[in-house]
Amino acid sequence: MKFSPDYLLQQLRRYPNTSCYQVAFSGGLDSHALLHALCKLRAVLDAEIGAVHVNHGLQQDADHWESHCRQVCAGLQVPYVSLTVDGKARRGESPEAAARSARYTALADWLPAQHCLLTAQHQDDQAETLLLQLLRGSGVNGLAAMPAMTMLGAGRHLRPLLAVSRELLHQYAEANRLVWIEDPSNADAAFDRNYLRQQVLPVLRERWPAVASSLSRSASHCADAAQLLADLAEQDLHALSGRENTLSLTGLVALPHTRQGNVLRHWIKLLAGKTPSAAVLARIMNDVIGSRRDSEPCVRWGSFELRRYREELFLLRQAGSEDQSAVLDWVLAGPLALPGKGGTLTTTPATGGGIRAAAVPDGRVRVTWRQGGEWCMPAGREHHHRLKKLFQEQGVPPWERNHV
Repeated sequence: MKFSPDYLLQQLRRYPNTSCYQVAFSGGLDSHALLHALCKLRAVLDAEIGAVHVNHGLQQDADHWESHCRQVCAGLQVPYVSLTVDGKARRGESPEAAARSARYTALADWLPAQHCLLTAQHQDDQAETLLLQLLRGSGVNGLAAMPAMTMLGAGRHLRPLLAVSRELLHQYAEANRLVWIEDPSNADAAFDRNYLRQQVLPVLRERWPAVASSLSRSASHCADAAQLLADLAEQDLHALSGRENTLSLTGLVALPHTRQGNVLRHWIKLLAGKTPSAAVLARIMNDVIGSRRDSEPCVRWGSFELRRYREELFLLRQAGSEDQSAVLDWVLAGPLALPGKGGTLTTTPATGGGIRAAAVPDGRVRVTWRQGGEWCMPAGREHHHRLKKLFQEQGVPPWERNHV
């Protein structure tokens, strides 16, 4: 096998309905080879070609690299865009993760609809990613490494070179006399990926020459397994979903233990945008699902919390603290905006229910937070009842009662 424009065309034809291919162009060997091969396909592509460079501002030569990329694109007659981001790491964040997050956030915000971002990650990158995920103890989603296609912003993100080795790209670049930039940070073995590339994979390659290909193939198998688990989770979720943000506990515990964890991970990721860690999932399984039925368990992580009430699981955003000592005067003729995220109170005329007009002759009422111990007589009933009892009758979860 060798890398060629024809090979690239085969990969791109797997994803039709694209109006423009935008190459993420760093100026390095890999992205230059990708951009050059794409330009060779102008006559057969039913799409425009462009290039986008992200300047992280982290290297002394960052502006020089941007200028180099602009010149290369001018020579290839490719429209060029440069995005500037703040790639500095925050406290506790790795430099690699910070730069990657800033880069993809900027690209997602910029990528237009029906445009396809092409990045030049290759087979060796995929092998390194799999090893990194193994060393982190990742599950099959992590071991699937980098997918060939994902949605990004309003468009799509393709990695068409995942089956192409670094050596084949190097051969293509030299054969076409390409000039590329060498990022000095790639030589720093303090970064985990560079350490694997420089110290670990060469040793493995001496014993197993096809190690990158084999690891990449394993990542593909894990991707298939991850998709099957996602499909199974969707089936289980369809059967277990209740009201908004709830899951049937009765149905969940009837599933085998491994399927319980699988559907919980899937459900939480859909609602929270991120898969819970193994430690968080273990706390949910032990402290919420495994607790007594008359308890009110709660597991908190990040900005979310998971609770249980009446055989249902509730995934909620953690509520901020509120001043529950406030007393508000409400003129019933208009709406009343409640503090924080309490919403708005309004009135509508009603016959045979609601608040009797005679009870509020001046059209004003006092609004306070529930303090506990309140009694009321609902319309249609002859006696007063504790508010707590009415909440229980109506199935109002305990954590919502103090917000009334």
